Amino acid sequence: MMITLIIAEASLELVPDEIAWHSAVKKHAKRQGREPKEILLDRSYHHTAMLNLKDAYRRGRPDIVHFSLLEATSIPLYYTGMLNIYVHTRADKVISIGKKDVRLPKNYNRFVGLMEDLFSKGKIEDENRHLLLKVEDIGFGALLDRIEPSAVIGLSRLGEMKGAEYVAGIVKDIERTCIVVGGFPKGTFSPSIRNRFDHIISISKYSLEAHVVVARVLYEVEKTLLGIC
Repeated sequence: MMITLIIAEASLELVPDEIAWHSAVKKHAKRQGREPKEILLDRSYHHTAMLNLKDAYRRGRPDIVHFSLLEATSIPLYYTGMLNIYVHTRADKVISIGKKDVRLPKNYNRFVGLMEDLFSKGKIEDENRHLLLKVEDIGFGALLDRIEPSAVIGLSRLGEMKGAEYVAGIVKDIERTCIVVGGFPKGTFSPSIRNRFDHIISISKYSLEAHVVVARVLYEVEKTLLGIC
């Protein structure tokens, strides 16, 4: 049994060329000791620079990925090697998270630095040269073609109201399930992503943040597969 979690269309990217010249970006980059295009786009620091940026309302939120990954990599389902984790960004980059033993920084600033290094180097290894993180330009569709899931479940507030327990039931009956959670602050999945879903499910009548969805669904999966309560 293998489950794949994809945080899709994530608001995780380096500062784009269009606003690298902006004073807010340049000042922040200088404080970090990096060039403007070497730092992550972050609305907390770059709000004024982002005002005229295309799709700005869906961008500049690395914290969404940070919280979601901390949830997913801090649970028994991951420790047992039953959970594969990927981050797909809005720029069609895919970040692979190493299996079972990756411990991501809990401190947000350290996480940001790690992601900036990853985008710069292409991969992050530990002292024994074990691969921890890797980024590739392969896109969402190519990622699905690579992992070949038997079913793809998209979690969206616009989906059929079923609840997290229902998602766990699907996972129990299928050998290779892919669960997709949006990594953006507002809006819904783009058609190119949504069209790859076999099921679109809502687990709450409320619009939940991504890390809450990850935590609730994976907990129900653990209860079903591992008997953990």
